[in-house]
Amino acid sequence: MYLTATKKRDFTLDVFRGLAIAIMIIVDAPPGEIFPLLQHAEWEGMTIADAAFPGFVFAMGASAAFSMSRREISFRKIFVRSAILFLIGLIFNAKGNLFSYMLLDNFTGAELFSGTIEHGRFFGILQRLALTYFAGMIIVKIISSDTGIFISAFALLILSSLGFHFYAPGAPFEQSHNLSGAIDLILPGANHIYTPTGDPEGLFGTIASTASMLFGFLAGKVLADNTFLRDKIYILGLSGMILSVIGGAWSFVDIISKNLWTAPFALLNAGGGMILFAFFLNLFNSDESAKKIFRPVAALGKNPLFFFLASNICVAFFCILPSPVEGVPYWIWLWQNTTYDLAGVELSVTIFCLIWCALWFLPAMILDWFGIVIKI
Repeated sequence: MYLTATKKRDFTLDVFRGLAIAIMIIVDAPPGEIFPLLQHAEWEGMTIADAAFPGFVFAMGASAAFSMSRREISFRKIFVRSAILFLIGLIFNAKGNLFSYMLLDNFTGAELFSGTIEHGRFFGILQRLALTYFAGMIIVKIISSDTGIFISAFALLILSSLGFHFYAPGAPFEQSHNLSGAIDLILPGANHIYTPTGDPEGLFGTIASTASMLFGFLAGKVLADNTFLRDKIYILGLSGMILSVIGGAWSFVDIISKNLWTAPFALLNAGGGMILFAFFLNLFNSDESAKKIFRPVAALGKNPLFFFLASNICVAFFCILPSPVEGVPYWIWLWQNTTYDLAGVELSVTIFCLIWCALWFLPAMILDWFGIVIKI
């Protein structure tokens, strides 16, 4: 990571990305049972929580479109950035074992080695971002036309869907028996996946997530274009509705599942992303006060990876740090001594997580005030 001064940025994109990161911060923080809409769907279906990571992938594609409109991005830079992201992801996944070794007397060096090397999770959110960025950028570098990129995105979704159906024709999306989980058991292997049957950020899902990035890239090209505002809103809104309708129709054949990143899941999120782009474009250009209201969110969106990492590392630290009550992690103790008595469990946890998320707006605004962007 390195620091750079803020260049001219697109406010709509920063707000969209900031919202995605804010939801990710909230979703990763609950010390207890939170409202169902802020929990990931167990297998099939989609909640607000399930839209956060795909939203960030979509925004990553849009950001790439802005970057490529300003300068040429070499294959070497694409590879280096992807490799750095993947490496940070590996280190990030080991944070629990590292904090346990630092804070707990009964956690030995042997357990640190075993937990990190022999049983550590090899894939995760940052690794998925790295692989998706690499594949998506290679495609947009090789295929220069918007039509070709659009066709490539759908080709990836068809490939993903066919893979599931050919592997298990009778029940292609069975939780305990599907192509994505079968690949995970081979690479990276049973000792290095999130669940016994598969990984929600496993290798096969990268195919469809790359399509999500490509749709984001096309949306970003519309945002970066010098065409009339009305035309941008129309193109993004109509395209989003079309993708959403196709995704809804596709869901009669394939399930909507974040764990598998199925084709309907990718299409519905991409369609929703385009519609939100259109909505924010219209809002921020028709109401100047709206920009002031959303400025903290935009500030968060200017350094999204930094705040995602920082917030998660803090939660992991507090979850392992012993509290004044023996056997109770500090993170849970903190919730029990703040919002716990305000309402029922779900509401108190939601309020706690909202406050936690709001705290990150202050450092985001400080960085924004000084024009600092932390990039990889």
